[in-house]
Order: sequence, then structure tokens, then C-alpha cells
Amino acid sequence: MSSARLSGVGVSSGRATGPVVRVAEALPEPPAGPRPADPSAEAARIRPATEVVAQRLMERAKTVEGDARAVLETTATMAGDPSLIKSAEKLVSAEGLPAARAVHQAAQKFIAALQAAGGYMAERARDVQDVRDRVVAELLGLAAPGVPDLASPSVLVARDLAPADTAGLDPSKVLALVTEEGGPTSHTAILARSLGIPAVVACRGILAFEGTALDVDGDTGQVRESDGKVRAAGGGKKAVWNGVGVLKDGHRVKVLGNVGSPADAAAAAAAGAEGVGLFRTEFCFLDAAEEPTVAEQTAAYEAVLAPFAGKPVVVRTLDAGADKPLAFLSPDPEPNPALGVRGLRVAFDRPEVLDRQLEAIAAAAKSSGADVSVMAPMVATAAEAAWFVERARAAGIARAGVMVEIPAAALAAREILQVVDFVSIGTNDLAQYVFAADRQLGGVAALNDPWQPALLRLIALVGEAATTTGKPVGVCGEAAADPLLACVLIGLGVTSLSMNHTALAGVGARLATSSMDICQLAARGALAAADPASAKLAARAPH
Repeated sequence: MSSARLSGVGVSSGRATGPVVRVAEALPEPPAGPRPADPSAEAARIRPATEVVAQRLMERAKTVEGDARAVLETTATMAGDPSLIKSAEKLVSAEGLPAARAVHQAAQKFIAALQAAGGYMAERARDVQDVRDRVVAELLGLAAPGVPDLASPSVLVARDLAPADTAGLDPSKVLALVTEEGGPTSHTAILARSLGIPAVVACRGILAFEGTALDVDGDTGQVRESDGKVRAAGGGKKAVWNGVGVLKDGHRVKVLGNVGSPADAAAAAAAGAEGVGLFRTEFCFLDAAEEPTVAEQTAAYEAVLAPFAGKPVVVRTLDAGADKPLAFLSPDPEPNPALGVRGLRVAFDRPEVLDRQLEAIAAAAKSSGADVSVMAPMVATAAEAAWFVERARAAGIARAGVMVEIPAAALAAREILQVVDFVSIGTNDLAQYVFAADRQLGGVAALNDPWQPALLRLIALVGEAATTTGKPVGVCGEAAADPLLACVLIGLGVTSLSMNHTALAGVGARLATSSMDICQLAARGALAAADPASAKLAARAPH
């Protein structure tokens, strides 16, 4: 690398320079043999190993607060998952696998299911991989993978970081993070912002870097060799927010949470979310061999809606099919599933599945007291939007909208807004379709940077249409979690921002220092830029 620069995707603001500490690579796949002499005794080793891992994670959780504690506690719970333990024990007793191999194999089934679910669920597969590696290390008598103890402030370099590792980082010791893999929507990116640590992900070639010190710019994504002196600027203090989304000139912008489970909902409520801008309902369907009944769905939704009684919650109907297969939908094989029958398209062939879900959502809304709206994913045309709204109204749900995540929907935003009550822009998927770049693939992560001017110009089209029609437009993709970009989005006409609970305070606090004039100036500068780095610089200028 010498003095040359490497480029990645800057995902957490700030700049820092310091000595490099490398995070060890993941453990190799454990061997399938030899066959244990006593399979019963070998199987009996699994549960105690998971208990040790869970206990260590819970002990680490006690040393931190807020978002970091929640992530560590969640990972500890995964380690003790009864279904994972039983599946591994069965592989030992029935197939004669060593315990470590059985745990690895059992975890792979869970990981594959999450990855197949796509989107947010696929990003959570990293959590299960972390738990798997910790339990396997315990069974093999090896040191647990992860971040080593830091004797002094350092720049961490890794292939990727597990959520539990990121959550346990000490911002006083970790100057910056640089990873070879990951992307703008990864857990590493989300938590780095929460902790105020400058971070660059998808930095190809960083693992081959042989120097001892780095200069990391989390705004531009530039990484270069340094002299080793410790310097830090930006990042830093945790934001303080009063829980009201408002600009300093009094302009209101709802700051909402993205949730996908009861635990997510509780965390978002505790972090001060004014409501929910995206409730992902897939958690209710993931492990279901058969479609959950209306009663089962109602109970599941009530648990998520409960913390938001009297507050707005936007429920997204089932986003599955094709690249997110569910057994009960019996999907046909497709040559290009990302462009196939998924999201609302599934309902065109199976409207009864959508109707039962809408019935359950309506019932849960009534019993929970939340102010519920619904929206459909993967909508391409105004006709599709109108079809969905009609079914939502028939189910007794007064407010219905759609996701804008297909470029065609952005280009037809005016026509769509004439038949719906609102739209919500899913920037993660919109970016991957605009740039033909898989959001899970590190090699094209730079194209999925939400600061790409082409993406911002599409968002501007939707903002203009919303302003013209007098309808609200939200952003529920990871773009909303970047405080500076949040200001740009408001300047483009966005009326609400929805994000992971770890980003709420940072975005809310930043909005309170901006005015609509500043946001519009930042937006104009970003739209006129030639690349993401220039867009960031232009957006920062008016502040």
C-alpha cells in the first residue's frame, strides 16, 4: 500500500490516525470426523459450551450501556437458542458428528435461512455466524474470535466485525474501524455511527496492508498509511436528543424507528422514536412451514405495536417470495429471483394471503391502540398501488401507501401519489436496483453508497411529486440514519425519517441544529455533485 490510498465506503463520520490492530480471521470450518466414541457424551458437551458463551456475552453486556448492551444481550440469547442446541445435539447422536462440527452445521441452516430472506434479515446472519464461531471455539478449547484487548488507542482492521464485537468497543480505545467487507447497511456501519467511531467499510485490499499505522477518513472513505501518531477529529460524543423531530426554525420532521420484532420495538420506544416508519412483518413467517393463522399473526403484531399505543406505525406487508422464499408460498424456481415474483407481486397470484395479513394487522391495530398504516413492498406502477390500497381499505385500514424501491416507482411517483395516502422510500433496495449492485456484495458496495448523486436525483423526483400532491414521503432505508444525509433528504422534500434505533438520537440532534433553508441548500449542492465524496462536501458547506 505504501503511501498510496485505498478507498472504501465511509459510513461513520470523523477522521482518525493511529497504530493498526488486526482482528483475527474467523475459525476454519471444523472437521466432520473422527466419529466420537460416545455420541451421547459428545452431544452433552454442546449445551454447557453454549451456556459459557452466553454467560461471557452477558458479562460483557453489564459493562456497557444503551445500544451496545442491547446488542450483546441479544447475541447472548442467540447462543442459548434451544432450537440451535437441539439441532446440533441431534447431528451428534444421529450422524456421529463431533460436537464442534455439529454446531457449525446446525448454525449453517439458520444462516442460510436468514440469507435467503434477504435485506434486513440477511444482514442479521452475521450475528448467528458470530455465535457459531464462539461456541465452536469453546468446544475446541481455542480462544474466542473477535477483537483483542487494546492496550492503547488503535485503528481496528478486519475482514468484517461481528455485531457483538462492535457493540463492545470502547470509543476511547478504538480510533477508527476499517473492514474489507460489509456495506453501508451493515451492522458494523450502524453501530459505528452509534458509538461515534469513524468507520470505512468495503475497503478492498486493506487486509493485504502491511504497514503499522493508518489515517482513516470516515466521511470520504479514504484510508492511507500514516506516521503512527495518534490523532482524532470528529466522531466522539454521543448525541443528546429531546425526542422531538424538529428543525431549529420549527419545521417538523417525524423521526421514527425501523423495527422487525418485539425486541426492536421496545428498543426503538426506549430510544425515543416518535413512532415506527417501517415495521417488517417477515419475522412472523420466517420459520413457518404453513401460513400463520390470522389469530397467530394478530398476536405477533400486537407485541410489536404495544409500545406505540397512540403513535403512528407503518406496517409493511409481507416482503417475501423469489429471493426470499417461504415454504408455504410454494414459489416456482426463477432464473433471476431478485427480479421475480416477490413482495406485492406474490399477492397478485395469492391475494388471500395478503387479505389474511391485512385482517390481522387491522385487528392488532384496534387492540393495541397504535395509529396504524400499511404499505406494500415492490410496487412498480400506479395500477399496482391502487390495487393494494383497495384491498387495505376493504380490510378496514384507513391509511395505505407503498414503498418506492423500484426505479419505475420513483419515475411514476406523481401518478402513484394520486392513488395512495403516502409513500416511503427504501433507499437500500432502490440503490441496488438503480445501480444493478447486490447490496450484500462487498465488491459493489461503493455503488450502494446512499450519497450517490443518481440515487439522490431519484429521491428528488419523489420529493417534488409529494410536494405537488400534498402527500407525505418518508425514507426508511439506511440513508435516513446518516445525520448529514438526513438534512439533505429533508431538503429534497422528505417529511419523515425512519431508522434503526441506534441512529435516532444522532439524527434528531442534528436536525435541531438545521433549518429548512440550510437543508435545501445542502440538497441542491448534493444533487449537483459528480460523485458521493463531492456530494458530502457540498452538503456540509451550508452547515
